Order: sequence, then structure tokens, then C-alpha cells
Amino acid sequence: MSDPTRLPAWQSLGQHHAQLGATTIAELFAADPDRFRNFSARFGDLVLDYSKNRISDVTLSLLFDLAREAGLDQARADLFAGKPVNNTENRPALHMALRAQAAMRDKPLVFAAAGVAVAPDVTQELDHMFGFAQEVRLGAFLGATGKRLQHVVNIGIGGSDLGPALVVDALRPDIDGRMVLDFVSNVDGAHLDAVLARTDPETTLFIIASKTFTTAETMANARAARKWLAAKLGEAAVDRHFVAVSTNIEAVRAFGIDPQRMFRFWDWVGGRYSLWSAIGLSIVLAIGPAKFRDLLAGAADMDRHFLEAPLQENLPVILGLLQVWHRNFCGHATQAILPYAQDLWRLPAYLQQLEMESNGKSVTRDGGPVTWETSPVIWGQAGTNGQHAFHQMLHQGTEPVPCDFILAARDRSSLPAQHQMLFANGLAQSAALAFGRSAADVAAAMRAAGQDGAVIERLVPHRSFAGNRPSTTIVLPVLDAYHLGALIALYEHKVFVAATIWGINPFDQWGVELGKELANALLAGSDAPADSSTAGLMALYDAAARRR
Repeated sequence: MSDPTRLPAWQSLGQHHAQLGATTIAELFAADPDRFRNFSARFGDLVLDYSKNRISDVTLSLLFDLAREAGLDQARADLFAGKPVNNTENRPALHMALRAQAAMRDKPLVFAAAGVAVAPDVTQELDHMFGFAQEVRLGAFLGATGKRLQHVVNIGIGGSDLGPALVVDALRPDIDGRMVLDFVSNVDGAHLDAVLARTDPETTLFIIASKTFTTAETMANARAARKWLAAKLGEAAVDRHFVAVSTNIEAVRAFGIDPQRMFRFWDWVGGRYSLWSAIGLSIVLAIGPAKFRDLLAGAADMDRHFLEAPLQENLPVILGLLQVWHRNFCGHATQAILPYAQDLWRLPAYLQQLEMESNGKSVTRDGGPVTWETSPVIWGQAGTNGQHAFHQMLHQGTEPVPCDFILAARDRSSLPAQHQMLFANGLAQSAALAFGRSAADVAAAMRAAGQDGAVIERLVPHRSFAGNRPSTTIVLPVLDAYHLGALIALYEHKVFVAATIWGINPFDQWGVELGKELANALLAGSDAPADSSTAGLMALYDAAARRR
């Protein structure tokens, strides 16, 4: 399948969208008193409410037809069978294998790459990671001066940073109070400087996370951190304060890290899908092996749900098809991620990489041009902060923006009254987006408040809300390791569903390579920049550097 727009269901969806016409979300609710029950789905006690989208039973039926016609069943089977679904690199995408065994289910899913079972390697590396983490957490592995290691600095970028940082923040209540974690990703020296300024070298463990151990930004920060530590404690201390997550044993050894403290992962694990692997070492150090297993278990259970649940009950399928509906038939160019949980404040940034690096493609799987829209722009912020920043545009801007609200029913903080306030605000925002407030209601409220008629006439247009703005709400019973794992896996599989419909490969990222090549050429000074803008701006930098 190369052109989804030629599929019968795609054509029918276009006609159906026109037939929906001016039908509003409010009208859809009025026509169906049981709309919440009819337009929601469950994974255990996790609820996906998609009733506040401008869709009907017909919309859903056609979207499920589109999934079938686009070959989703076969694509999903190929993914779980370990076939090279990453066709441009001839690799499988088996991140699900990282959590299948550790979940300790009676009948774990079995994964193989090129016909070889991967479970033994996964189990061995998890045991390696868990063993080392426990040594550090229990004080059996000490720093060079004999002090406990109580500060972890993870140096990585992209998937080697965003995933672990998200999980560590999200599971903050589970972190041992003696352990402090920092994440350094930006090659801007200000990022590492700020962390080192509050770091005690005697009690700090650095994790260098780079599959190849050649990632430019990561290795620049790693070398700077190494130089800093060696200056404080001597060269011999490097071996006790640095570990690596990599596959390049020679480069790790040359850096001064004992290969026994190199934690590996495999080419069938993409960076943005890698937090479940040894890339999650910082997570294990923070919350311990048992909670990490809970994280894996939640993801593994979502994997099985995605593989086995009927389309109409399948949360990743529904979420992915809604994105296709919004992007390709409703014309919505962006999507807002709005976690009403401060501990999920990193989720929008994490999903930016997961969705836009995966599905920001203009070439089909078979190399042809894409002539339909693919990934929307993903953005957002934790509620309620966003209400005082950009929600004005969500409610009254000229461009409707589909929103995902993510809430936890039960609080883990010490301030339950504030959680009630938070939860109510999330629900209120989704309701306001859907139903708005009519001019008549605004005028009536202003009259009841004793406002002058002229004032009412002047202000009603400004205080009215058209509503009819789509949103989906995901409610977790509690933000714990298990449900966080399920939530992240839900979005992983949603990306795959949308990619399958669009006929693109979500597991490569060739678009990031050109910028790296050009940056390396500028750093090497081997060739003059080809354009006057780059040459002029580089000259400004050179002049500033000479004055430093």
C-alpha cells in the first residue's frame, strides 16, 4: 500500500466529513445520552474517553475499515513477529521484547530477530543492570574515595535523555530520598556547567548513554565531565565514577570505563523506544529494580492489548485513527498534549520526539512522495500552567487544535485538596472546549449580574465561546510505574497505527543526518559554507571567539 487516499474507506471518509458538515459536538451529545459509554474504551482501569471529538458511529466504522484496508492487521503481526519493519535499515523494531520477559507474566510474548530468540540477551542485560544498580543503591559500589554514590548524572541526548528523564520525574514519589538525578543533553556548555556547579565529585556517578559512543553532543559533554572529575579526583577515579550504555566496547574502554560496567542494547532498539533497555539505567538507580519491573509490566500488558484486542476496543488503534481523522480529514495541523499532572511535565517533549521523529516523513515506505499530510506538530504543557499561557488560543483562536488531556484519578502528593482542584480544572477545560458558551448564555449571565445593556452588547462577542473543539481524555487510576508504562506504550503503538495508515516508516530518522553533516563540516573548517548567510553568521562567531 503506497497511497492511502486511493483506498475506498479514505474516499468514504472524505464524503462523510462533508456530510457531517456543521454538526457540532454538542449536537452529537444531545443525540446520544450514552455517548460517554459508547465512545470510550478501557485498558484495565485506564480509561480513554474520545466522546468529545466530532465523530459519529459512522466515522468510527469507516476509520476501522480504513485500518483494515491499509493492512494494519498484517503490519501489526509483522511488527510483533520481528520482521524488518524498519525497511530502510533492514531491521526489526523489537522494543516490546525489552519488557515481555521482565513483566513476569505466565505467558510472555515471544520475540525473535532474524529467527533468533532475543529473550536470553534481554534477561542477561537486565540482570546486569539490576545487579549494578542495587550495588550502588545499597552502598556496595562506592566512589574512588570510598563515599557512597548518591548523585547520578545521565549524559545523553534524544531518546537517551527524554525517556529516562520523563520516567524519573513522573515517578518522583518512588525515588529513594538519598538519590539525586540530573540529566544533561544540550551541547551548550551552560547545561553541563549548571549541573557540575552543584555536584560533589566524590559522590557522583556519570552515565554516558550513546549506542555508538560517537554521538557528537553526548561525547562532548562526556569528555568535559571526565576532564572535570579527573581534575578533582585524579585519572584513576574515572573508573569508579563513569559507566556506559553503549555497544562500542573499544570506545568505552578507551574512555577509561571498565567494559564490565558497559550496559548494552541492540540495533533492533530505536533511540526513542529505548527507555525500557539499559538506557533506563538511571531509572533503575532512581526507583529500584522492582518498580522498573512494574514499568515494564504496564508496557507489556499494553503490548498484548494492542496485539490482541479487537479494533473497536483497541486503545492504540482508536488513538491512532483519531489522529488520522484530525490530520487528514479535519485539517488540524497541530495537536496539544496537556497532562494534568506536574510529574508528567516532560511528556509533551517526549511525545514530540516519539511522534514527529517517527512520522514526520514525506517519503512512503517504498520511496515514493507523500502527497497527504503526516505527523501534526506536537506541543503542550502541564496543566494548570497552560491555562494561563496558551489556552486562550485553544478556546477562541482561529485554528482548532485537538487536545489530549491526561489525568490521574488518585493523587500521590500530600495535598489531596489541590489534586481535586487539578482534576476539576482538566475536566472543565475539555468540557469548555467541546461545548463553549453561547452568546445568549453570556448575555443572560451578564443581565443576572446587573450589567448595563450597552455593556452587554459590547462584550458578548468577546465573552462567547463557539466550542466544538475536539479533545480526548485519558484517565489513569494513579500515576504509578505500571500505568506510566502502559501510557507510554499506548502512545508508541498509536504512532505505529498512524504510520501504517500513512504508508510511512516510523522507525528511521534520516532527516536529522544532514544537519549533523553540515555542523561537522563547519567545525572541521574544511569547506567554506556554500551560502552567504551561513558564511556571514560563521564570521560573526569567529570574530566573537577571537575577542573572548
